[in-house]
Amino acid sequence: MKIDGGIGFSAKGIGAAAREAEAIGFDGVWSAETSHDPFLPLAVAAEATERITLATGIAVAFARNPMNLAVLANDLHELSGGRFILGIGSQIKPHITKRYSMEWSHPAARMRELIQAIRAIWACWATGEKLAFRGDFYTHTLMTPFFDPGPNPYGNPPVLLAGVGQLMTEVAGEVGDGLLVHAFTTERYLREVTVPALERGGAKAGKTRGDLTVSYPGFVVTGSTDVETAAAAKAVKEQIAFYGSTPGYRPVLELHGWGDLQTELNTLSKRGEWAAMGDLITDDILNAFAVVCPLDEVPARLHQRFAGLVDRFSFYMPYSVEPERWRETVAALRAL
Repeated sequence: MKIDGGIGFSAKGIGAAAREAEAIGFDGVWSAETSHDPFLPLAVAAEATERITLATGIAVAFARNPMNLAVLANDLHELSGGRFILGIGSQIKPHITKRYSMEWSHPAARMRELIQAIRAIWACWATGEKLAFRGDFYTHTLMTPFFDPGPNPYGNPPVLLAGVGQLMTEVAGEVGDGLLVHAFTTERYLREVTVPALERGGAKAGKTRGDLTVSYPGFVVTGSTDVETAAAAKAVKEQIAFYGSTPGYRPVLELHGWGDLQTELNTLSKRGEWAAMGDLITDDILNAFAVVCPLDEVPARLHQRFAGLVDRFSFYMPYSVEPERWRETVAALRAL
């Protein structure tokens, strides 16, 4: 199991943060599309590092088109010396239509076609074959020499697709190279729903589980003191509540018999009562979504839950922990 970290967005600090992650021993760093672009930090990180994997987790696919994504991913893969992973996700309808002013329809089918179109563009550049992709959502039939970068010396980067629902997860297995598990996923949901759906999708394309990468950004609640741990628990509960308010994520709660909680959280979110939402997350719910333990117990607990289940694990912690404190944690995980 590879252990990954995150990278922030600071014009003066990206390179240093990436070098520090590499020095600590992380296998990769993920750049998220929240309040900043997810690709730009990785271009800086590529120049500042030598071995660490660089990945978007996630870039919003439906805010772009296959050509945009094909060019960005191809450039970053070459710039990094073959260390890039294109991690994409659909986002939810209100963000696509109201924030990005882009079209939304049939997300799973559209995503399947988007990835197929990206691969067709890459094949055109690699082989010189005519670009002739025609689908229901995307059409790409023009590629002149001026816009053709030619073959990438490192091949094509892996494409990992984010998914919570079973349809999108099946698409990840069918046309992607693996799955970016949403943090709003319990171990039980991962075992009973997510992985079987991924395997079903892979089987359509003749793939086995071993052909697919499962990357999981897992919640961890820890600290060196009771005060630190309590603060971490509060922050993670609020993040779980935020995700739990989304109707599309209700199946995760329903598997545990907590379906009505989604309705309550959604109602409070519409009122902007974010603090009250966190108060609805009980310790039982927290423990289902997060590894909760002292810092020195984190390696054993993570290994117990996820070894053999996920291929890459990254720490999802909406609170501050000194980076240096992860050096021993990462080393201990490697020793297990």
